Amino acid sequence: MLESKTHSESHKKDVNTNSILLLVTANVGSLFEDPLTLMQIWVDEFLTTARQICPHFIALHLQEVGGKIYDKSSNQVKRFVELLCEGLEKQQFFIFRIYMDENINASEQFTALGNLYFCHRTLVRSCIWNFEINSWEPTQRAKKYFGNIETIPTKEKSKFPLEFFPDSKWSRKGFMRTRWNIDGTIVDFVNIHLFHDASNLTAVENSPSVYSQMRRKALLHTLQRFYNDKNNEPVPYFLFGDFNFRCDSASVIKELTRNLTKHRASTTNANSSKVFYRNEIGENVLIIGKKEFHYVENQGMIKDNWLSKYDRDPEPFNDILCEFEFDFKPSYPFEEDPELPNQYMKTRCPAWCDRVLMSSQIPEISSPKKAYEQYNTMGKSICMGDHKPVYLYVEMKSNKDIVKPSGNFLELLQDVSRRISSDDCNITKKRHHTKPITQFIKFNKSTLPENPCTIFVPRRKCQTLRCCINFEGRNDFIILKESIL
Repeated sequence: MLESKTHSESHKKDVNTNSILLLVTANVGSLFEDPLTLMQIWVDEFLTTARQICPHFIALHLQEVGGKIYDKSSNQVKRFVELLCEGLEKQQFFIFRIYMDENINASEQFTALGNLYFCHRTLVRSCIWNFEINSWEPTQRAKKYFGNIETIPTKEKSKFPLEFFPDSKWSRKGFMRTRWNIDGTIVDFVNIHLFHDASNLTAVENSPSVYSQMRRKALLHTLQRFYNDKNNEPVPYFLFGDFNFRCDSASVIKELTRNLTKHRASTTNANSSKVFYRNEIGENVLIIGKKEFHYVENQGMIKDNWLSKYDRDPEPFNDILCEFEFDFKPSYPFEEDPELPNQYMKTRCPAWCDRVLMSSQIPEISSPKKAYEQYNTMGKSICMGDHKPVYLYVEMKSNKDIVKPSGNFLELLQDVSRRISSDDCNITKKRHHTKPITQFIKFNKSTLPENPCTIFVPRRKCQTLRCCINFEGRNDFIILKESIL
């Protein structure tokens, strides 16, 4: 629990003391789906956290700004920023840098990322890097950039190459970074949004999953870009955003379904295919669909943090990226209902998608005092959308200039690339499958309720087939296919 400090004792600072940084990452897509309910709640919780920590510098990285229908929520985006700025001005943060990518009509550039930075009045030395002319600019009171921000030189923004995207179709995935000199110490802040798991059914096929591989390749591409940048030398960096890191689905399913029988049911609609895991009396214990992860003890899954051992997406980068230890619950996917702030949706396996990672030099420029480090989620008892924001506050040493990475970093990146390529080979290997026992069942639409949700088909002994039905087309019947695997 954060303890509130008085204004005078918390923000008192001279040029030779260290700086308290508050770094926050938040996927706010669902916030803009219901702004009237969630926006003020979200802003109030953020401002409360800032007031309790009393940092000298705040970096807020947002993903999915504006939600799914951006052109209908652009006014809400500006209102959201206004609320944040007004609240932080009352806490005497007078220097702003706001970068909101709203160039929605440029499919090759639009990322829906938002990078927001706030300096307290007691932080007397701060500069921001101009990536175009490769020099420092002094920070002035407030600058806000909305809309098409491609030409703004104090940020670097890029989408991932098209070949990284599933089916070579653009989505809002990329990174945006800024470079700061804070009291004589230089650091990059990188906002990143990696690829999600499009289908649970695909995610469970291999370990690592094809989605995990795409995330790793995009992250590797980003790091390689930084270290191959001939105009902007590498500096220590904080890399925080929605990495979409997921638990190793194949391994999680294996542990959850010991002593269960696997069945596959599908209809003429591929999106309706599901896998059922049943106990000895035929009851469904776990149902996996494209966007369904329904475990009978869904909320109990996160007890004792047992899922954390399957948090394997970042493993290839362990020699390159650091992360403070944490014990908070998975940050996604929470119910978007204000009445259920701590409950997970039955759509995905809970996972630590939202993270604050850092380069290997960061421990050299941050204070080792554990009292000044806290890595946690925001809004534990209130609804903040399907993602809980994740924050880190840390004390950064002053006057360290640029701390160089130790060792040959390019060799480490090459080693990561080899590991990822090796996993690619393992995924493409043909796997042996036992031949399933298959049955086809024909149902007349006229004999079923108008909007059937579940049908029950008696099977041998006590076993029962439960399957969701979606009628499509003009046929008077539907064919259900179930495989006992």
